[in-house]
Amino acid sequence: MDTFTPGKINHFLCPKVCVPMMQNKVVVAVSNAFFSYNSCKWPVPSKHILSNNNCWAPILTRRRLGPVGSRVRSCYGNSKFLNPQSANGNGLEKHEVRVLKQKMELLGINCDDSCIPGNYGHLLCPKCEGGRSMEKSLSVHINRDAWQWDLRRDLAMWRCYRTCCGWTGQAFANGRVTNEGMNIIFKVSSPRQITAEGMVLEPLGEKLIAYFGDRMISEETLRRNSVMQMAGDQGIIAFTYRQKGVLIGCKYRTIEKNFWQDKGTEKWLYGLDDIKEVTEIVIVEGEIDKLSVEEAGFFNCVSVPGGAPQTVSTKDIPSLEKDKAYQYLWNCKEYLDKVSRIILATDGDASGQALAEELARRLGKERCWLVRWPKKDHSCCFKDANEVLKCLGPSALKEVIETAESYEVCTMNQVI
Repeated sequence: MDTFTPGKINHFLCPKVCVPMMQNKVVVAVSNAFFSYNSCKWPVPSKHILSNNNCWAPILTRRRLGPVGSRVRSCYGNSKFLNPQSANGNGLEKHEVRVLKQKMELLGINCDDSCIPGNYGHLLCPKCEGGRSMEKSLSVHINRDAWQWDLRRDLAMWRCYRTCCGWTGQAFANGRVTNEGMNIIFKVSSPRQITAEGMVLEPLGEKLIAYFGDRMISEETLRRNSVMQMAGDQGIIAFTYRQKGVLIGCKYRTIEKNFWQDKGTEKWLYGLDDIKEVTEIVIVEGEIDKLSVEEAGFFNCVSVPGGAPQTVSTKDIPSLEKDKAYQYLWNCKEYLDKVSRIILATDGDASGQALAEELARRLGKERCWLVRWPKKDHSCCFKDANEVLKCLGPSALKEVIETAESYEVCTMNQVI
């Protein structure tokens, strides 16, 4: 041991090999007490006080204690952070990553070379196994910013973006919970706290703002509709569902058009607050189409939360309790009952037309109108509102919506 001076702050190597937070400053010793700055939970006497002219901090038994108060910070204000190193010289960060991967393997997540700390890797989901196509639908992220002062942030997160699965969870390398004799460090659950912070959302970054800009969606429209992104990931859009200004759910979308919602999320129309005091509304098939219709000047627009059916059902409309696929209509019944005219602007493909029929059956065909998308060329029409907005502009989209035809007349002409 180096020279020890009683009554002063001395620095020695922690015998428990804790992680160094400060350059060449690993353990602070006062008299016979030892104090580790971060992950080391080695017991220390509970009544000693770490002090000098610049800083003070009580030492508590079996508790992590980092810099407390401005005087502590000023004492080490010029210290630089180092990459954590273990006693043998190998990066401790590598050890933490290895631990995280072991914890995920207990759940069936087999990490491969794509799981690089700081990046998002895509693996086969052990819960749904990627469906029939066996797609790698499980997005896995290992946080490489493991240290910031006294906070340990070494964790792994995962989420399956298949709508029928949505499995999500986190693995921690520092919170130890014993289960059947094993140190299992993870939790698997869907976030239940319905707040942007609880759902780990943040404002859109430049990448996604540019993505929407290419689709003629302005930043003003994005802000008005509280469109956000998943924190730390520039590629996952978060469409926040709100009622009376309160966040009630969220739908996620990747740039590659993969969609999902957290399990247990109740189904509502997207943009519900925009139709609370109107008698005429527009219903579209996707959140981006809702934003597109708003760019054309129609704020009384909502989107269905899920996809369209492949075909129209030949069965009678099920009871409210059993009509699961269209539960969002029943959840919004209070709003829809006040509406006298409903313009259906679903996609122009077969599934979109099937959705229009299913909606009209439930909402009443007598108060429904149907949008006819204009011709793109001699063989096909534009597919949806956003495509018309991008190719023809907001004025053309406005005209298409304003010239919607009575649903009953449209279906009658199709029969003839």
